[in-house]
Amino acid sequence: MRKLLATSILLASASFSASADECGKVTIADMNWNSATLIAHIDQFILDKGYGCDAELVPGDTMPTGTSMIEKGEPDIAPEMWSNSMKEALDRGAKDGRLQFAGSTLTDGGEEGFWVPAYMVEKDPSLATIEGVIANAKLFEHPEDKSKSAFMSCPAGWNCQITAGNLFNAMKLEDAGFELIDPGSGAGLSGSIAKAYERKEGWFGYYWAPTAVLGKYKMVKVDFGSGIDADHFRSCITKEECLDPKTTMYPPSPVDTIVTTSFSKRAPEAMDYLSARAFGNAQMNEILAWMEEYQADGEIAMEHFLTEYPQTWTPWVSPAAAKKIKQALSEL
Repeated sequence: MRKLLATSILLASASFSASADECGKVTIADMNWNSATLIAHIDQFILDKGYGCDAELVPGDTMPTGTSMIEKGEPDIAPEMWSNSMKEALDRGAKDGRLQFAGSTLTDGGEEGFWVPAYMVEKDPSLATIEGVIANAKLFEHPEDKSKSAFMSCPAGWNCQITAGNLFNAMKLEDAGFELIDPGSGAGLSGSIAKAYERKEGWFGYYWAPTAVLGKYKMVKVDFGSGIDADHFRSCITKEECLDPKTTMYPPSPVDTIVTTSFSKRAPEAMDYLSARAFGNAQMNEILAWMEEYQADGEIAMEHFLTEYPQTWTPWVSPAAAKKIKQALSEL
C-alpha cells in the first residue's frame, strides 16, 4: 500500500509538472498601433505570471503576421487581428488546421461611422439622425465657404475615403449643401475634432473606433435609419466604381485573437484565457486616451490597465492565475 501510495504521489507530481510545462515558450505578435501593443503586453504578463508560460513579444503587423502563422506556424498568438483584411487566407488556414480563432478581441468589432459631437446632440437630439443633420446643415459651417456645409472625410489614399464618399453620395448630402473636405492626414482629421470641441462648434464627418480621439472627445454616431446591408457594403460601397450606392450603416469589422493550432493543443488553460479576453470599444477608447495623454507605451499601459481595471480582467482568468497575477503586480 505504501509503495502504491508513493507511486501515485510521484505520478501526480509528474502530471502536475507536465501540465505546468505545457505552455512552454510562447511568441506573441506586438503590432505597431496602440491598442494592439497594449493587448500584446497584457497577454504576455498574464500568460507569464498567471500560467507559467515563457511569453515573448515579437514584432508584427497584420499581413506578415497572418502569413507567417499560416506558413511557418509562428508567432503563436496574434492578439488583435483585423480579420477582414486577409479573411480568405485566415479562413483557409483555419480550414487546413493551422490556425484557430480563439475569440473576439473587440466585442463591438472595429467601428466606423459618421459622427457629431455629443454637445450638439444634447442641445438637439435630432442631430443623432441623418435627417436631423440634413435639416440643420447650416450648423456645420464650411471653413472656407460660408454658403456651404462641411463634411470631414478621410485623407486621400485611405480606403475609408472611398466608403465615406459613396455614402455621402447615397444620402445626397451634396444636395443638402454639404461639401466633402479632405483633411490631408489622420492628424488633420483628429485635429479638426479637437478644434471643434475647443470652440464648441459644429462638426460632422467620418471617424472610427477604438481610438484615443473618441475616448477623449465624446461623439455620437449618426443613425442613417437604414440598418446594415453588409452585402451591398462589400459589393459596392467599398468600390471606387460603385455606380448606384445605397444607404447602409457601416458593418462592424471583426477583430479576433488568432492562435496556431499547435499552441491551442498544448496550452488549453491559456486558450481559456484568450477565449475570454475581450474589450468593449468604449473602454478601449478610454484606455487609448490615457495612453495618449501620458505618452505611455504598451508596457506602461499594461500595468495601468491591470492595476486600475481588475474588475475587467479578473473574470478572464482562473482564481489561481488571478492570485499569481496580482502578486506579480504588487512586486512591480
